[in-house]
Parts: sequence; C-alpha cells; structure tokens
Amino acid sequence: MRKILLVIFVSLNLSAHAQKVGLVLSGGGAKGIAHIGVLRALEENDIPIDYIVGTSMGGIVGGCYAAGMSPDQIQSIILSEEFLQWINGRPENEYSANYYQREINPGFIKLSLTLDSSFNAQVNPSLAKDVTLNFALAEKMAQAEAIAKQDFDSLFVPLRVMAADVFSQSQVVLSKGSLSKALRATQTVPFFYTPIRIDGRYLFDGGVYNNFPIDVMVRDFAPEVIIGSNVSSKIFDQYPYEQDDKLLNNSMLFMFLDKSDPEDVPDNGIYIQPDLNGYTAVDFSRAKSLIDSGYVQTLRQMEEIKRKVGRRETCEDVTALRNDFNNESFPFVFDEIKFNNFNSKQRIYLKRHFGFPTKRESELYIGEVKRRYFNLVSENYFSNTYPTISFNEQRKKFFLELTQRKPKNFQLDFGGVISTRDISNIFAGLNFYHFDKQLLHGYLGFHSGNFYKSIVTSARIDYPSLGRFYIEPQFIFNSWNYSAGSDLLREDGTTILKRVDREVSFKAAKPINDKHKILLQVGAISNKDNYINDENFTNTSTLDELLLRGFKSSFVISADNLNRKQYATAGRAYRFSVNYFNTAEDYTPGNTSTTETLKESHKWVTLRFQGEKYFHKGWFRQGFLVEAAYTNQPFFANYQGNLINAPSFNPLPDSRTLFLENFRAKSYVAGGGRIIISPSSKLDWRLEGYIFNAFEQYQEVVDQQTSIQTDLIKPSFAATTALVYHSPIGPISLMVNYYDDKENELGVLMHVGFLLFNKPSLE
Repeated sequence: MRKILLVIFVSLNLSAHAQKVGLVLSGGGAKGIAHIGVLRALEENDIPIDYIVGTSMGGIVGGCYAAGMSPDQIQSIILSEEFLQWINGRPENEYSANYYQREINPGFIKLSLTLDSSFNAQVNPSLAKDVTLNFALAEKMAQAEAIAKQDFDSLFVPLRVMAADVFSQSQVVLSKGSLSKALRATQTVPFFYTPIRIDGRYLFDGGVYNNFPIDVMVRDFAPEVIIGSNVSSKIFDQYPYEQDDKLLNNSMLFMFLDKSDPEDVPDNGIYIQPDLNGYTAVDFSRAKSLIDSGYVQTLRQMEEIKRKVGRRETCEDVTALRNDFNNESFPFVFDEIKFNNFNSKQRIYLKRHFGFPTKRESELYIGEVKRRYFNLVSENYFSNTYPTISFNEQRKKFFLELTQRKPKNFQLDFGGVISTRDISNIFAGLNFYHFDKQLLHGYLGFHSGNFYKSIVTSARIDYPSLGRFYIEPQFIFNSWNYSAGSDLLREDGTTILKRVDREVSFKAAKPINDKHKILLQVGAISNKDNYINDENFTNTSTLDELLLRGFKSSFVISADNLNRKQYATAGRAYRFSVNYFNTAEDYTPGNTSTTETLKESHKWVTLRFQGEKYFHKGWFRQGFLVEAAYTNQPFFANYQGNLINAPSFNPLPDSRTLFLENFRAKSYVAGGGRIIISPSSKLDWRLEGYIFNAFEQYQEVVDQQTSIQTDLIKPSFAATTALVYHSPIGPISLMVNYYDDKENELGVLMHVGFLLFNKPSLE
C-alpha cells in the first residue's frame, strides 16, 4: 500500500512539474488594458505563464510581456503621458519639431487622397495618425526581436499574435518576423489605422476573425491549462432583445470583432472576464481603473486558478529569468538607414535630411535616430512613412528602415465654427504635395462667414541641404466685419468697422534646432479700413476710408509644441517678431469725421513677444500667457484710424471678434494665468485672468486728433470661465467672458469648432 501511495505522490509531482499554462488575451480596444491587471495578479500568486496568444490590445499587452517587460513596466508605459500621445498621434514632448508647422486653421476633418498618373483617386480611409505609435512599437520591441532572432518561440514567453486578412477573409497567426509589425497589425482597426504589409499582405486587427483565440493556443502550444482573459462583451449566440438598446452604442465595435465565447475555454481551464461595465473601447484615459478591474477579477478567481494550476513559479524566479533574457540585449546603436519604395531623387532628399552615415557620424544612438525621424514626419506628407528597427547579426548593430506606403499627394481639410454670436464660419483647405529632390507643398484655403472671410494660397518648397530650409511665396486676403452682434448678456454694440487686408509675400525659414526656427519675410500689403468716429450711426452715415499700401519685412523666431491648437493644456509656445513697414496712407473722410482728406508716407517698426506655457500634475494644470509690444508707428489721419491699426492684446478665444479699445496701445505689457481642471482627457474647466498695462496709449484730443498718454494709465482686465469638451469636431465650449470695455463688458459665448482666424498683415 505504501508503494502505491508513493507512486501516486511521485506521479502528481511530476505532473505538476510538467504542467504548462497558456494565457489567451482577447481584443477589445482600450478595455484590453485590463489584461495588465490579470498578468500582475497571476505573477504575484506564483502562477506560471508558459505561452501567450493575444489579439488586438490583448496582443499588445501579451507582446510586451513576451518581450521581457514585467506587469509593472507595462503599466508604467500605459499610464504615462507618452502613451496617450502615441494613441493620439502626437510625438513625445522632447521630440516635437517646429520646422514644418504651418499657421493653424480651424480644420477638424482631414481627408487624404492619392491621385495616380491615370487620374484615378483613392481615399485614405484611416482616421488616426499613426506615426508616433509606429515608432514607439518599433523602439520598444527592437531588443526582444534581436534577442529572439525574429522567432516568437524564442521570446521570454513564446507568443502568437492574431491578425486578419480581409481580402481572403481569414485569420493570420503571426509567429515570426518583426515583432513590432505583428503588434501593429493586430490592433489595426479598419478605417481607424492604416494597415501595414507583412509578407506581402495588408493585415488588420486580429479580432475581425478571431477575437478570443483559444483554438490557436490549443493547436500551437497544447498546454495542460488554459487561462482565457476576455474583455469583449460580444458573446451572443442569438439576438440580445432585452439588451439591444444598451449595446447599440457599441455596434460599430461589434462589426469589427469576432464573437468571444467563454465556452471556448476547456473544462480544465479558467475563464476570466473583468467587470468593465461603463467602459468603452476608447477609454484610454481611464487606464488605471481598467488595470484594477482585471486585477480584482483575477484575485476573485485565484482559488479556482490555484486548484487547476498545480505548478508554481515564484516572482523571484520569474524576475531572474526575465533579467537573464533582457541581459542578452545589445547596445542600441545604429549604423545604417534604409529607404524602401522611394525613387532615387527622393532618397537624396531623405539622406540629406538624416545626414547619416557620414565619416563624421558612422553610428547613432536611438535618441538621435528618433529625433531625426520625428523631424521628418512632423511634415504631414511623410506620415505615410512606416519605420522598422531591425538588427544586423553580422555587425551586431541596429538599422532603421523607412518604407513609403501609398503616397498621399492631396489632402482636403474641412472645419469651422458654429457660435451663438454672429461669428460662425466654415473652412475648407486643399493641400497638394509633390515629392522629388525637394518637397513642394501647395495650399489653398477658404474661410467664409458674416464676420470673417479669407483666401490663402501658398507654395512651400523644402530643401534638405544646408541644414534644411524652405521658401514660400504666399497671398492672403482677409476681410473682417466688426459690426457687433448681440449675445446672451451683451446688447448690440455701436462699433462699425470693416477691414480688408491683402498681402503678397515671400518667406524663407530655417530651423535653429528641433524646437525653434527663424523666418524672414518680405512682401507688399494693401489694407482698407472703413469706420465711423462716434456712436451715432444712421442710415445716412458714410464711413471713413483709410488705405494703407506699401511694403513690409519681418524677422521671426518661434517655437511651438502645444498639445492643441486651441484650449491647450500642455506644452509651450513663444514667438518674437520684428516688423518693418514702409507705407503710403490715403485717407478719405466720411460724414462722421472732422478731418480732411490726407495722403502721407509712413515708416515704422513694430516689436512683439508672445509666450505661453503649461504645467500639470494629474488632473490639475496651470498655465500662463505673457505678451509685450512696442511700435514707433506714426499718427494716421485721426484717432480712430490710429486705434484700429495699433498693436492689440487678444487673450481670450473671442477677443479677435471684438474691437476692444482698452486693449490696444502703442506699447504695452500684458499677461495672466490659467487654471485648468481636467477630470478626463476630453473635458476641461478653465479659469483665466489677464491684466493689460499700457506704457504709451493713444488719447483722443480736439477734432478727432491723437496724442500719446504716458501718465496715470489705468490697467485693463479680462477674465473668463469656460467649460470645454474636446470632441472629434473640435472644442465644444460654453464660456462667460469679462472685459474692461464699456461696449463688451460681459458676454456669454457658446461655440462648436475652432474659433481661429488668420493674423492681420500689420501683426
């Protein structure tokens, strides 16, 4: 009897020792972040993980674990600010580049088109910009891929990644090759991210055909125990009559995900489904809560897991094995950059841009390669360039490979703003690109509305030689109608002002470094202001007309890495400009004027500095805005003409839509603070206050003439409180604004979209 018990005991020990555990991680968008909590709970309780099969976000999390990252390291990445920047298509702050940035416009929809030599147009269906995510995956997976020699069975944990071939309507199981490409493919939701080509095929999100790949785990690894973690709620065999209203919001996700069925898990396995009610597939900003949900649910089932998994592997043992794997990594040094699908002239441009390798620079570290890559893709045309980081076994060095996907030579922009005041506007822009030894970017943009109309056309040519520079001829036509309209708190004003602003100019610019660039500009201006000189406007009143025609030249140093083009919450921007004007004034009085017809020549210089910066910790953010201006601009025909053309401070989103007399001066300093509370990445409550202090202020004297006041100038104040929701079509904002201005003291404004306009030529 004793011998029989001994045999049984030894058999059980051998069985437990040989027992292999496979972990299957489903797709589900942001909800897949809960898998991190599952991994952590399993490790903390000494549950071994011998194989992983993952789909979509489950593939990303599983791939990171298989690449030698601990659950804590994966969590640190997911909770970082950089992760949200990858998802939103923005470069990490230290790698943002200012050189390619254009003047901001109110566009919120971008439609990319490819037009071939036969004039066949193809629309790029992707909605998200993926250049940051692509490089992040390539960088994070490069070392593990090199150690494993592109064999997923040789990773820290053997791995399978699910993808989909939508043309043959079949699943694709990725088990070798580029790990970063595999992870990028498995989360390529159709119409959201651009698909990538692997082994000659475009691959999409693996969840399209197999969102919970238990069968792949059984077929490829045949473990004794399978733990399946499912974050997708698509488990319906029949129509969910009583739940259909609740589930309707997720109908688009259901279209792209294959059914995840708990019955796929074998009887000797464990099925884990974290409680993710109230979460959506795009709730990346709620990552911490998602991780906690996976962790808590796994702990709830730990007794069952330990009962079915007899083998144990301590955290210390796992950490030692992980360290042994990661210690095989190589110095992250590059000695080559390759270019695919670019012609010979385009390669000349790219080689000059990267400036590597040379006799002086035969090797680069990852930081410098990353910097030069993000410099390139900061130009929207190169957003179709896919990066791959590979390892050369002979040289023991890495190399960067850039592959051009289908070129996008046309881009359409649409946008504008809808407002409770009569300042609503629509915007359309057409971008054309031609890439050869230089990059040509042609642009045509239109604004149309009762308050503001504009036409802009330009042709920018970028040269990669001499450290990069560009030239850009440009024509701008602007028209503003300041005939004030009422809002919820403000009556119709008495400001009557119509401005027409034309400029033909030639620009040349060169980066100082990644963050700063210098711009030189020369051009001709032709401006017309029509206005009244008092508050009594009738149907018989005729407007003064002030014409300014002449030339301008500008010198500008600028930097900008703000996270949003309006209502920013992170980053910094500054701009210093020196403008010289040589103009002829032609003034014709209306019947509200006491001034005679005047023609005179004027020369003057205007200096201006603007700075903006944000600090944040969690949901609480602070920012400031400072501005200073000085001009020796001579007097024009009358007081109103001087005031209209004076430098102005515009701290609030609607400031440019109002004629604020107390925020215009010959010289001034101004600034203020911003407090922003952000309970989520999409919602802000903002409280802002500003002070404007003039040193030299225009003052009206007898017969509408002008003098300069320098003593006892009273500061002016402006403030706002605003609730802002950052929607896919731009900000939705409800604000209450205050100005020290008798006509515009208190106002309520609601707008949907970007309240943005071109700068006047004198600014």
